Amino acid sequence: MEAAPSRFMFLLFLLICELAAEVAAEDGPGAAQEPAWLADVSAAMEFIAATEVAVIGFFQDLEIPAVPILRSMVQKFPGVSFGISTDSDVLTHYNITGNTICLFRLVDNEQLNLEDEDTESIDATKLSRFIEINSLHMVTEYNPATVIGLFNSVIQIHLLLIMNKASPEYEENMHRYQKAAKLFQGKILFILVDSGMKENGKVISFFKLKESQLPALAIYRTLDDEWDTLPKAEVSVEHVQNFCDGFLSGKLLKENRESERKTPKVEL
Repeated sequence: MEAAPSRFMFLLFLLICELAAEVAAEDGPGAAQEPAWLADVSAAMEFIAATEVAVIGFFQDLEIPAVPILRSMVQKFPGVSFGISTDSDVLTHYNITGNTICLFRLVDNEQLNLEDEDTESIDATKLSRFIEINSLHMVTEYNPATVIGLFNSVIQIHLLLIMNKASPEYEENMHRYQKAAKLFQGKILFILVDSGMKENGKVISFFKLKESQLPALAIYRTLDDEWDTLPKAEVSVEHVQNFCDGFLSGKLLKENRESERKTPKVEL
């Protein structure tokens, strides 16, 4: 008879362990996540300031179709922070008058709004496209979607690190490149071009570079198509900073190439 309570406690212990394991699994990386609830202006401001890219749904009505569509984006874009607010003061602070989804970029302090009518009729494909095109980070990887956002940015000078992501030096170089990017926030957009991707060959040829000259830095000003390159670049914070400072001060390493710059901007 004395063994019964012990057996009961042992079984209870096993049950608790199983429940704990299930809870841990639900809270793990694969668990569904929800946008943050932004109850007031200070919460919204802190949320935006704490991340490179934030997407916020400013809704007067949580029953519209755009709300579940926004929630479905959380898992698809792990590098973006999502939030929702219905507070009238928050909407007023960000000049929102109706149901609107906005994307905020730290790199150039931009607030990009989907118009009210676009939010009302949005579907998952359109919202995904809006986020993908406009998600510019401190270092943005070049691809056909991000190039649109890059040229729509108010920042007109772009620095490209052209290197193969499969190279042994990639991780360390990217770490240094990201550190340098913070020094030029709001002045220069830092971009990574993976030379290991065949379709990026057009970028290499645009800057008159050869594979043997990589990794290289290329700097480009969208306003007048002025550009310069630094082949066989040592990707250190100091070298990147000196290269950027030289371009900003007008000290080009090469002569003006007006005759060479005939490729349309969209082809970059």
